[in-house]
Formats: sequence, structure tokens, C-alpha cells
Amino acid sequence: MSVELHLSKEQLEAALPQIRLSPKDNGTLQMIVRRPKIEAREVIEQGELDTVVGLVGDCWSTRPGFKTPDGLPNPDQQVTLMNSRAIALIAQTTDRWPLAGDQLYVDLDLSDENAPAGTKLCIGTAILQVTAEPHNGCRKFSNRFGTAATKFVNSQEGKFLHLRGINARVIQNGAIRVGDVLKVQRPS
Repeated sequence: MSVELHLSKEQLEAALPQIRLSPKDNGTLQMIVRRPKIEAREVIEQGELDTVVGLVGDCWSTRPGFKTPDGLPNPDQQVTLMNSRAIALIAQTTDRWPLAGDQLYVDLDLSDENAPAGTKLCIGTAILQVTAEPHNGCRKFSNRFGTAATKFVNSQEGKFLHLRGINARVIQNGAIRVGDVLKVQRPS
């Protein structure tokens, strides 16, 4: 089977019904990617989430926060999650998923409707809380997956469904492993 480097707008949009079938309440952690330094990726089977450093061994806590007044990393961008159906479509092969730069790839509906800011996601023994900080496709995403993919995730519908992913912060330390169920606790 040959893999096209970048899919067209039509190919991407044709897969939206499959992405919309993502579980709403009990998803699955499909992949964990640790970034030990900028542009480096390690796919791991299990990891630790920590309220101070995020994913233990990831460089989030040591990177400068370019948009924060104090120059420190933004705690509302501590961990990023991306829908595994969306990245499977966009990347086309599992080995390309880490190029997106997210730490957790989940089979879960990450839309505004299903996982609004304030939603708690229980994974393994850890708990994350979804933040309102937007997570959009950027130049690097476009270089890796194509302009059509970036426009797809940044479209009005793409942003509503959070096809590029969501930001979260760790609110309870804990262990996670690929295959863990994600339980959704929406704000009241």
C-alpha cells in the first residue's frame, strides 16, 4: 500500500464521520510520546504524570513560555492530547503520530461539547483537567502534514471538534499506560 505524504481537503473531510464516532465517556489511551528535548520524541508504553512537570521526562517544564509574562512554561499547556482517529487520518501511519508533538493520543471525543474546559480526565491513577488554552495547527504541523491538514484542524468545525487536540494540566499525580481507559468527568 502506498502512502501519500499529505492528504487533500476532500480526503480529510470524507473521514469526519469516523472521527465523530469517537467514544464520549470511556476512551482509550492509544499512545504516549515523551519529548526529552525539542524536536526529539520517545514513544513509551507507560509514564508518570506530575502536577509540577507534566509528563515525567518530557521537556515541557524546561522550555521557555514565550507567551507568559514571567517566561515560564504555561501550566495550562502542560499536557496535550490529540484524538487518535484524527492523527491516524492525518499522519496515515502510526510511526508518524509523534510528529504532531502531542504527549497523549486518545480515542475519545475531545469536542467542545464533550470535553469543555474544566472537564476532568481520569487516566490510570492520574487526573488531568482540560484547560481553555487553544491548541491549533501551526507552521511545523503544516510542514509535517500539509497545508490542507492544517486548514482542516483549524477550520471552524476542526476547532469545535478539537481535531488538533486540547491542552490540559495535571491535577493528580499518577501512573498511565497505553490501553488505559479515560473516564470523563464533565464540570457541573
